[in-house]
Amino acid sequence: MKKNLTTALLMTVATTVLLGIVYPALVTGLAHALFRDKANGQLIVRNGQVIGSRIIGQPFSGPAYFHPRPSAAGNGYDAANSGGTNLGPTNQKLIDRIRADASAMQADNPGTPIPIDLLTSSASGLDPHISPAAAEFQVMRVARARGVAADRIRILVAEKTQLRQLGFLGEPRVNVLELNLLLDERFPVRMKD
Repeated sequence: MKKNLTTALLMTVATTVLLGIVYPALVTGLAHALFRDKANGQLIVRNGQVIGSRIIGQPFSGPAYFHPRPSAAGNGYDAANSGGTNLGPTNQKLIDRIRADASAMQADNPGTPIPIDLLTSSASGLDPHISPAAAEFQVMRVARARGVAADRIRILVAEKTQLRQLGFLGEPRVNVLELNLLLDERFPVRMKD
């Protein structure tokens, strides 16, 4: 009995050290050495300051910016509360929110169908991408707010549109943060006097 208990304790300590410390340290070290940007969250840095991540959505408001999908993650894009709402299609709270959002969006583009990803949140609530159709829906609002021709904004959307991976995986998508950063770089928002 004593021999079995000693063996069990030694195996517990050995596997804890090997699988709980050595293996994670090795994998983390390799990830940082081989894929530094990805291992650190694909952070976007401007002027020495982290302003966001390519893989986590963040809120944008105001007519001069492209808006992301709605977020159900805590108080909007809170990674600690990642997750969908789990509200079913007949839930009145979801119906009311979608109707209010659709009404506000129709004010910018009367009579134009709203792409579904502008009305529904993703499963994680942190999706940094919108569809090219969702970006196109917002082009006129952004162009008016920035005092730029819509075709010039469409060129930026096309630049930031990522195609299917390997030609068949996933859907075309536009990273909202990267698009808005490009907008600020090429067509800064003019301050009104």
